[in-house]
Amino acid sequence: MNSSTIAARLLTRQRLIGRVNINNSRLVQRTHSPFLRTGSVGTTRTIITAAKLEAQPIMTKPPPPPSKDNETKAQNGNTGFQRFSQFDLTGKVFIVTGGAQGLGLEMAEALAEAGAKVYCLDRAEQPDPTTWSQALKRVPSSSGGSLHYREQDVQDTSHLDELIASIATDNNGLHGVVAAAGVQQLTPAMEYKPHDVARMLAINYTGVFMTASSVARQMYKHKTPGSIVLIASMSGLIANKGLISPVYNSSKAAVIQLARNLAMEWSRKQEDGTGGVRVNCISPGHILTPMVRKNFDEVPGLKEKWEAENMMGRLAETREFRGAVQFLASDASSFMTGGNLVIDGGHTAW
Repeated sequence: MNSSTIAARLLTRQRLIGRVNINNSRLVQRTHSPFLRTGSVGTTRTIITAAKLEAQPIMTKPPPPPSKDNETKAQNGNTGFQRFSQFDLTGKVFIVTGGAQGLGLEMAEALAEAGAKVYCLDRAEQPDPTTWSQALKRVPSSSGGSLHYREQDVQDTSHLDELIASIATDNNGLHGVVAAAGVQQLTPAMEYKPHDVARMLAINYTGVFMTASSVARQMYKHKTPGSIVLIASMSGLIANKGLISPVYNSSKAAVIQLARNLAMEWSRKQEDGTGGVRVNCISPGHILTPMVRKNFDEVPGLKEKWEAENMMGRLAETREFRGAVQFLASDASSFMTGGNLVIDGGHTAW
């Protein structure tokens, strides 16, 4: 490095030091706000001396205190916490058709377990004493829910409407229904008679339709929004291998489409307080119910075939649908309507 370059750098350094001394070791920062109007104070000056800059401590945010594992965190301003509060059906009144046994009774128990008063409707004069007494014992007294039985064939739509109206009057309203009544007939398509078709549709489709309509009328009348659950089947989506049941499968497909249309009509809450009636389907796969066990007696090897066709390698128990009906009947599914909840162990997924 030559002498002229060294001299130039020394001169530059002296000039810089001089400027700091002239400004009394002050750093001037000017900021301009684009939001200030013309004529207002447009410039602010912040003066920080070098001494203050060196003495200013670095402020750090203190770490939060360690959380407690059992601490209840307030949500939306509430200081309390209730487990599974969205599933709570305390004070609600529901009807379950086909509620004397099988899937219908299991779903009725689930609603009562969540706190609902549930009326089980079926065509038998009285439910099986052993089955019914066991169901009553399984409903915990602490839940606040209860089970009640009423004889009713859904084909008798006139009396069905009267019964539903009387239940609503006695309880100042209804909050929903689970339409689970259904029958099955294994007959080749070319051997069906018109009266066989009419009977199956009268129960599986018309009975479901009239049940939902009767309940909805009372929900509108008493302005009690709630949930209607129609029990369809994966058989409404596929043709079951090894099971010759064209009318049953067709009726369940109709129920799935029915749910969409009823949801379209009834889901929106109206200014007069009516509406707000959600409508959804549950489409189970093969379940070990009395009706299905009868199919196994009629078709040897059917149980093993169905198990082989299932991703889980087994058939469902009725208890495995308890959570689904609690979900659809309660506020836990408050934004779900017109849907079809398929619970089939993966049978239709491959």
